[in-house]
Amino acid sequence: MTTTAVTAGVKVTVMTEYQPMYSSPIQEHFVFTYRIRIENNNENTIQLKRRQWYIFDTNGTIREVEGEGVIGLQPVLEPGETHEYVSGCNLKTTIGKMMGSYLMERLIDGKQFYVEIPEFNLIVPYRLN
Repeated sequence: MTTTAVTAGVKVTVMTEYQPMYSSPIQEHFVFTYRIRIENNNENTIQLKRRQWYIFDTNGTIREVEGEGVIGLQPVLEPGETHEYVSGCNLKTTIGKMMGSYLMERLIDGKQFYVEIPEFNLIVPYRLN
């Protein structure tokens, strides 16, 4: 499944995948990976400074994850450049979702702005049948 959002000229695309090898349904442990592609379609160089995630489980649990950069990096994106990374999360249920935002900084003047990470579903494939 692929989901995309564009905010202030920055395109964020998310692709998700269930990881059965790392999951244990009997222990209510479901692992998903997500690949994020960030495209700078602005005329200015930008840097990803922070990220904030909201992770929802269908059992009512909501987790917030906030911090510097992504997977230990604060990538700089020149106009037209992209940055991709893979990360993951675990759920206690077979269905959940994530959404969030990145705090970006325009390097020419230090102006900061938020970029939407589009809401995406995390669904164990057998739940789709």
